[in-house]
Parts: sequence; structure tokens; C-alpha cells
Amino acid sequence: MNGKLIVIEGLDGSGKATQAQKLCETLQAKGERVMKVSFPDYESDSSALVKMYLAGEFGTDPNAVNPYAASSFYAVDRYASYTKNWKAFYLSGGIVIADRYTTSNAIHQCAKLPEPEWEGFIQWLFHYEYTLLGIPASLRTIYLRVDPEVSQKLMSGRYHGDEGKKDIHEVNVAYLMQARKSADYCAKQLGWDVVECIEDGAMRSIEAISSDIMRIVE
Repeated sequence: MNGKLIVIEGLDGSGKATQAQKLCETLQAKGERVMKVSFPDYESDSSALVKMYLAGEFGTDPNAVNPYAASSFYAVDRYASYTKNWKAFYLSGGIVIADRYTTSNAIHQCAKLPEPEWEGFIQWLFHYEYTLLGIPASLRTIYLRVDPEVSQKLMSGRYHGDEGKKDIHEVNVAYLMQARKSADYCAKQLGWDVVECIEDGAMRSIEAISSDIMRIVE
């Protein structure tokens, strides 16, 4: 009776939240039982360590917190969300659309490691979250592929030019470039569905990207 978990993944500024919401609404309109979840769950106390990390309380360089510690911050938040908010819905056969998931740990924490260590880290991560913590693995992961330079412009617009509102990931262009590299690696190695979001140096329309996602889901 387990449901289906579909993850919308991508770098900061790729439009994950917008596309997850549109997918949820489209499936609901078709009569499906659908719930949308987002990670980190900033409304929950379980995200406290994530918020401290992103605010730079452990160091303003993302590399100040090692990948295993940082992964644990996010994993515990997901465990709390699953247990409290959507476990019963999922186990009863519902469709869950996730804006980010364990896959974000794979992208952002691999970016801190030398490439030869990526495969081993991903194996550890999935065993940790899916086996030891017991949260479900995704049925499909849809990766919204963007150029960090374009996503930086979009994030600056989101914050109305106030760069001080960016977290330690968003403000670090070199780190985001490395995260793009690790995201492409994960997509290829793990068989993610890739939606190209950039055309002629600019973001494609929300509707065009949404149509690509629906073709994958259907």
C-alpha cells in the first residue's frame, strides 16, 4: 500500500518550490491524493541545526561543517517530518511531492569532497537515511538543471538585491559551481530525470518546465 514519493531537486534558484507546487496542483486536479512537503522544514523545531548551519553559526564557509555532520542536520529534520506529518498518508498509498530530499544532501555535501569520494559518500548517505533512519526512498527524482550564474541572478531578485539575506550556500558562487558538478554526477549515476531549465542563457518559462515534468511523471 506504500505510496509514491516524487522529488523535485536542483540547485538554489532553480524553481523547485514553484514546480513542486504546480505538480501537486496538477495531480490533484486529476483526482489523485497528493501532499507536498518541503525540506528543510523551517516551520519545525527539527530544522534548528539546519538554520544555525545556513546562518553561518558554525562558520561562514560551507566547508567549515564536514559532510557527515551537515548531512545529519538535514536527515534528522526529514525523519521528524516523515514521522509526524506524512508517514500515514504515504503508507496509505498517497503521492508525496517533495521540494528537496535526501538527494540534496548528495548534491551539496559531495560538493565538499574530492570527486573520488563521491560514490562512497552517496552509499553511506542512502544507507543512513533510507535504512538506518527508515525514511522512504524516492520513486523518481526530477533534477531541474540550471547554470549557477543564472540562479544567482534569480536569487538576487528574490531578495530584492539584498545579498545579506543569502545563506552560506547561496552567497558562495565557487561552492555553487562545485555543487552543479556534483549534481550532474548524481543525476547520471543515480538515474535522475533531467529537465533543462536554461535556454539561450535565460530561464525557460514556468509553464514549459512544468510540462516537461508532467511528461516524466505521467
